[in-house]
Amino acid sequence: MSGLSFLFANPLMLAALVALPAIWWLLRLTPPKPVTEVFPPLRILASVLKREETPSKSPWWLTLLRMLMAAAVILAIADPVFNPRTNTLSAEGPLVLLIDNSWATASDWERRVETADALIGDAEARDLPVSIAFTTDREHNAVPASAATARNRLAAAAPQPLRADRKTAVEAITTALDATRIGTLAFLSDGIATGDDTAMTDLASLAPQNLRLIAGDGEQALAMTDSANESDAMAVTASRLNKAVARTVPITAYDTRGRAIANGTIAFAAGEGTAKGTIAAPFELRNDFARIGMDGAASAGGTFLLDDGFRRRRVALLSGEARDLSQPLLSPLYYINRALAPYAELIQPEEADLALAIPALLEQKPSVLIMADIGRLPEQSYAPISQWIENGGTLIRFAGPRLAAAPSDDPLVPVTLRQGERALGGALSWSEPQALADYPALSPFAGMARPQDILVKRQVLAEPTADLAERTWASLADGTPLVTTRTTGAGRIVLFHVSAEATWSNLPISGDFVEMLRRSVQLARGGGVASDGNAQAQTLAPYRLLNADGVLVSETGKARPLEVATGTAPVSTAEHPPGLYGSEDGFTALNLLPRNAELAPIDTTGLATAYTSEPLIGTEAVSLKPALFTLAMILLLIDSLVVLFMAGVFARMRLPRTATASLLALAAAALILNPGPVMAQDLKPGDDTILERLDRTHLAYVVTGEAEVDRLSERGLSGLTDFLTYRTTLEPGLPVGLDIASDELAFYPLIYWPVSANAPMPSPQAVSRIDAYMRAGGTVLFDTRDQFSSLGGSGGNSPNGDRLQAILANLDIPPLEPVPTDNVLTKSFYLLSNFPGRYNGSPLWIEAQPENSEDQSGRPARSGDGVSPIMITGNDFAGAWAVDASGVALLPTVPPDETQREHAFRAGVNIMMYMLTGNYKADQVHIPALLERLGQ
Repeated sequence: MSGLSFLFANPLMLAALVALPAIWWLLRLTPPKPVTEVFPPLRILASVLKREETPSKSPWWLTLLRMLMAAAVILAIADPVFNPRTNTLSAEGPLVLLIDNSWATASDWERRVETADALIGDAEARDLPVSIAFTTDREHNAVPASAATARNRLAAAAPQPLRADRKTAVEAITTALDATRIGTLAFLSDGIATGDDTAMTDLASLAPQNLRLIAGDGEQALAMTDSANESDAMAVTASRLNKAVARTVPITAYDTRGRAIANGTIAFAAGEGTAKGTIAAPFELRNDFARIGMDGAASAGGTFLLDDGFRRRRVALLSGEARDLSQPLLSPLYYINRALAPYAELIQPEEADLALAIPALLEQKPSVLIMADIGRLPEQSYAPISQWIENGGTLIRFAGPRLAAAPSDDPLVPVTLRQGERALGGALSWSEPQALADYPALSPFAGMARPQDILVKRQVLAEPTADLAERTWASLADGTPLVTTRTTGAGRIVLFHVSAEATWSNLPISGDFVEMLRRSVQLARGGGVASDGNAQAQTLAPYRLLNADGVLVSETGKARPLEVATGTAPVSTAEHPPGLYGSEDGFTALNLLPRNAELAPIDTTGLATAYTSEPLIGTEAVSLKPALFTLAMILLLIDSLVVLFMAGVFARMRLPRTATASLLALAAAALILNPGPVMAQDLKPGDDTILERLDRTHLAYVVTGEAEVDRLSERGLSGLTDFLTYRTTLEPGLPVGLDIASDELAFYPLIYWPVSANAPMPSPQAVSRIDAYMRAGGTVLFDTRDQFSSLGGSGGNSPNGDRLQAILANLDIPPLEPVPTDNVLTKSFYLLSNFPGRYNGSPLWIEAQPENSEDQSGRPARSGDGVSPIMITGNDFAGAWAVDASGVALLPTVPPDETQREHAFRAGVNIMMYMLTGNYKADQVHIPALLERLGQ
């Protein structure tokens, strides 16, 4: 659209300029209006000596002003235009129009229609046929027709929420024109390259006499390409076509009802085509986002749809062990935290007591509950967890020593488990560590490549059942399940048959662990599709589709159902336009552009055929008519004011008096109360006792209610306290008797529990508090005081042993074993080979150490610093330690032997040092290696 840089649309009107001299002569002869004065006598007398004259002609400057006003009107009527468009179509061959009506043309579609209509008018003026094709149409009719037919097709066209498919449109033009010589070929482009787009090369291959590329400025070519619900905000990635200047684009988040509920911005730097922005909002509010729109960019690209997959799940975490801050890599929840932190909102209990922690977690309405190595739960916790799962919650469990030792009738596991664990590659095993098999087709892990470097050394085994294969999401190479599941009501239970830390396998330190956890958590959908975890392709009908303005509409038109399968990302096409596919109960979002796509301009470098690049109509031709009419109006107003002034109108005006002063109202500032300095609070009743417990280490025992048993416990711990004071640097305070149902247990590293069949059975709440105490790092020493433990010995169990069995049935305890000869307990202070008390026939049972054939040092490095949460004996430690005020033993040893009593005290010292120092003395095993190295 080239031509002269300046012309008049109505040049004949310029002939009126010859009348300007006549207008000048008339204006000069027109005198001003006489001034009218009111008759004030004093004023007349004052001006007697003053001679005033009224001119008979207009002043020259007023005449010039009126001449300029007349010239401006004449020039405005002549309509001067800068860079006007002219008919530059080739006189030979038809006019071919290739028009982009993609999503990027929605903002300037009217100008594109106006440009195409002008070209059709030029073709009509030269009696040329017109061929027209639109790049988003499914069917093309590019046969040349009359200008009227082309206008009808242009009027019926509209922008579509699709990307341009230029290759198909060019093929249609080539077929329709066959060997016809093309005169002018105009490509009205949106300016955006589409993948392997070769439109300009293909158009040049048609050999038109005149090839023209017409495009807008790309200022409104903005699109969002990705979104992520992060820990503190919704992150949005966007791309733009025009990178010239820095630009900040406001964005708004809408809920399912179309209400704006949050705002943010995306800031593009100068020269950058992509940028990231955030919408800061609380976690619950972000989960209500249904779509994100760019303010001022109403198009399908400026709208990003969100479905249930973008919601951030709230995941509650529970562990069977206390987290060891000195050895975090051994914590069961460490790798789970690292894997899910970018994708989920993680919450952990504030209470160690599971009977209190589980209801508190469920009140926060998590989508997923993860339990790492928890065998038994408090009895009252099974019902609320089961109801939560029935209502749609997802329970994910990880195996471990506690789960391996738990009863096989646990209702919160997906399959029936064999008690105990399976060791692979150990000293007593013929089998080697197993790799993973390919993921089943029905598993949510389908589509993930089978890892080559993951080996499983331990696992819990499932009992073979008819439906075990259907419930298996992942398995080992030998066919044993690794991940199993079971649907319960609207929810599900998932079990990883290995531990959540790297002792049983190296799965937790692999990237597959992150993806497996993420996919498992994503199954806890709040109404989304694929909530059953089925990885087979699903066919979803179109539910709501985006129009070209970025608005969801219910009209689905000719859209076809969308197939969605795990591991594949669907792409929007003419058959599957962007929108929501599914139903009101659950849908998946299909956005216009692939994730992290970038908008790039059409590449015309290396094009052999010459072409002209032009803007759309409305950017090149500039008319001066409005400016000239505006100038004439301003000059007319100035002339009117001058005439009024010369007529004396302003001289007779009496301006009203205004007040010389105004009252200013000052608001009294409220006095801000300045409280006195904050003082320390007065001690409440019992606080002095708490401070005293925290100030010194105290040995504690469980008050059974039997006077004699409690007296011996108190005297026994007093004797051990005196022995510790005399033989070690530890100076404990007086022993403390505990009511485990009400007293605070966290102050004491060790609680001695003398088991008595005659004492009342502790309540479930009391047992739950003991379980929480052990889970938080404390240790309970159970003493049946009958030379038999409930876990071994000869002659069967005693009544006290039966009572111990009843108590342990409600505790989540790990597998136990007698103290090994190389355990830290045997050398924490004294070197001991056994742990006698008043009797010497019962072993001391502690938590079993995991077999680790790869670590030849024998160092029992575990979470909790290697301290066993439970000890069991039948040797009656308190009876051997009990002394009176004079230090004389209250009870004899069996058989009478003071050396045995001395060894009993030493066993007590080793237990206390073990409790207070953990497994650090296990490093003594490295001394030979250090000495050998120093000797070198």
